[in-house]
Amino acid sequence: MHLLHLLATSGLALGATVTQLTGQVAFDIAVGPKPPFKPIPPSTPRTKECVVKSGGGGDDTPHIMEAVKACNGGGKVVFTRGVKYTVGTAMDLSKLEHVDLVINGQITFTNDVAYWQKHGFKHNFQDAMTFFQLGGVDVNVYGGGTLDGNGGVWKGKSPRPILFGTIGLKGGRISDLTLRNSPQWFHLVKDSQDVVYSDLRISGHNGNTDGWDTYNSRNIVIQNSNIDNGDDCVSFKPGSIDILVQGLVCSGSHGISVGSLGQYRGKTDIVENIMVYNVSMANASNGARIKTWSGGHSAGGGLEGGGGSGRVANVTYENMRVSKVDSAIEITQCYMEKDMAKCKANPSKVTISNILMQGFSGTTSGKKNTVGSLTCASAAGCKNIVLKDINVRAPGGSKAFSCNNIHPSGVSCA
Repeated sequence: MHLLHLLATSGLALGATVTQLTGQVAFDIAVGPKPPFKPIPPSTPRTKECVVKSGGGGDDTPHIMEAVKACNGGGKVVFTRGVKYTVGTAMDLSKLEHVDLVINGQITFTNDVAYWQKHGFKHNFQDAMTFFQLGGVDVNVYGGGTLDGNGGVWKGKSPRPILFGTIGLKGGRISDLTLRNSPQWFHLVKDSQDVVYSDLRISGHNGNTDGWDTYNSRNIVIQNSNIDNGDDCVSFKPGSIDILVQGLVCSGSHGISVGSLGQYRGKTDIVENIMVYNVSMANASNGARIKTWSGGHSAGGGLEGGGGSGRVANVTYENMRVSKVDSAIEITQCYMEKDMAKCKANPSKVTISNILMQGFSGTTSGKKNTVGSLTCASAAGCKNIVLKDINVRAPGGSKAFSCNNIHPSGVSCA
């Protein structure tokens, strides 16, 4: 039984301070300069405020859930500035309606590995697990505060929890927060739509720390944020449709990545209508990246799979500045397969089409002799791949790409 239900049925009163509000304006975030694929529904004004008490070092989850219970349906749940809150219990916040979580203080998740592995929320995708799940209708999270995942204690442990789980949210804004030390990805955006992420500060290198992973979600905006992490800055997983990414500063990552797709035989993976605009990428393995598995079985880097089907379509990367990246642009239909003969014999069942990469500038790390890699399993697998205004150089001055079964105009192939 979830804690929220226990509170609702037990009559437990922890003394959340409730204040009635008048003349409130609904919280909003301007999206720009590129517009979202569809308008983001407006929030409604909130009419009451509930201040979360702190247990002074104990588990504050009951205090948080009591405040949420009191202010759900038109209120603001406020975490006081300067106060440190501790969360030691998995929180199901999946049925919120018209509520703001105003995080002015700091929320730290406990280091109880055994508890979280047993009670964290499982999401049936790549062993994804979250500390909490936030969902419902018209939910905003903001305030300038911090979420700390205590990621250092998770080294060598698996599965590891994702710091922020947006699960089944229909309309929302997540803004002005610091996220640090996530044990796994910083954000999982699953089964959600019409959500804006803006003005976030992300830091942590505890393994597979993607900034965002979008999965089975539509009309998502990720903008105006700084990310210093150890894996993909943003990764578009299967079912990512109508996603806008703009104004990001990424460091230490694996790039802005589509995929990987086609890993699981019998599954159809679709990613389409993606706009990535005005992104800076430094000290990273890649800038822009599209990766699909071959039609056969491949393995590498602790991963294995291949044989799934699907498509990547209508993807634009525009105005990307790179510095000390190993590969400015990488497109591959042979992810985790180094033997091109095997890849050609079992070409990817995930097609890549209508891709535009334009307005790239900067320098690579020099780790590779080329500035990018374009690898298609067959000429038929990649269609209408356009590269324009690519002004990226290796330290020695080369602007050449490594090319297989694809030779787009506008770049030279080594």
